[in-house]
Amino acid sequence: MAGVSSHSLAAAQSDLEAKLPTVGLPLAEDLFGVLSIMDSNAGLRRALTDPARSTEEKTALTSRLLRGKVSAEAESIVAGLAGSRWGSARDIGDALETLAATVAISVAERQAEGPAGLEALEEDLFGFIRVVGSSHDLQRALDDPQASDDAKRKLALRVSPQAGEVARVLIAQAVQSPRGLKPANLVEKFVELVAKRQQRWIAHVSATRPLTDEQFNRLQAGLNKLYGRDLKINAAVDPSLVGGIRVVVGDEVVDATAATRLAELRRRLAS
Repeated sequence: MAGVSSHSLAAAQSDLEAKLPTVGLPLAEDLFGVLSIMDSNAGLRRALTDPARSTEEKTALTSRLLRGKVSAEAESIVAGLAGSRWGSARDIGDALETLAATVAISVAERQAEGPAGLEALEEDLFGFIRVVGSSHDLQRALDDPQASDDAKRKLALRVSPQAGEVARVLIAQAVQSPRGLKPANLVEKFVELVAKRQQRWIAHVSATRPLTDEQFNRLQAGLNKLYGRDLKINAAVDPSLVGGIRVVVGDEVVDATAATRLAELRRRLAS
């Protein structure tokens, strides 16, 4: 996904982030359900991504389609996607899949207060990938076009008995609706989203000189307060830095272009 679609997905992810602390797995399942409807109806995808249609028309269409069938939160998210611009009709489905998986992943993140929950989910998903990769018979069974979605789901969950609730939702989605991929390959994509989520808990800090223990502790406290969570700090020395310090947390870079945040961090280090 690139260009205008990439920007639309980024905006949708930003909007979703504010909702994640309070939503649960039912929202992910609702969104995956809407994705199934989109994937089975090319006309609907074209209508929701048609640049000639107004946002109001698309919102009305999503309301007629979804009202009373999914949660209001799910309807709102889908309407937001429909009101955005997309480079191709498929891109809106790809974006919806990413948002649904992100909701599920955030539930695992909350269940074990952050990194531990994400690590457990990652291991559950890797476990499924390893089992499928070791059995050609299992791969054929999961790819069998004659087998029902329910049969594939039951088989996949039977070979993943230790998987937690979130992993089971993602694995079931992958075998029931792989969207042109092998089920294990879609689970790998979900693992990539888990890994990206894990980066929110790691601060990569570069400074012009090694930090003292006191500076490190002050930096830790300042970053934890700034981001509202307990971050793991990976510190490195880079004498070429302008401004003395650079911090990367997930996709966010805090450097000389973010003067206010840097000033606060410097004050904490110097005090």
